[in-house]
Amino acid sequence: MHEYSIAYDLYATAKKAALDHNAMQVKKIRVDVGKMAMVNPEQVIFLFDTIKEDDPLFTAAILDCTEIEPETKCPCGYEGNEIYVCPRCGGLPSVVRGREIVVTNVEIEVADSP
Repeated sequence: MHEYSIAYDLYATAKKAALDHNAMQVKKIRVDVGKMAMVNPEQVIFLFDTIKEDDPLFTAAILDCTEIEPETKCPCGYEGNEIYVCPRCGGLPSVVRGREIVVTNVEIEVADSP
């Protein structure tokens, strides 16, 4: 179950960002999840919610996963979303986007400065 390690890594990344910026609360973590990453976003969200349960910094935190469509490129010049067979030449296109899991934003609440 690699979703657990992904959920934990997202939690750890957000926690480090929050602590580095003296956050009082983590509000939202936005993540792009490529459809080719072979990850179930609902499971990641469920596991993230379980991991953050005992951390007061994350009481209101929401994990927002956006699925990213695959993008491919072929040496013949084709660019699109065909992942198995190039519609132009019949070759195997390379996946250039859609396998990644990327934290795009961590929304935090900080104390007002005097």
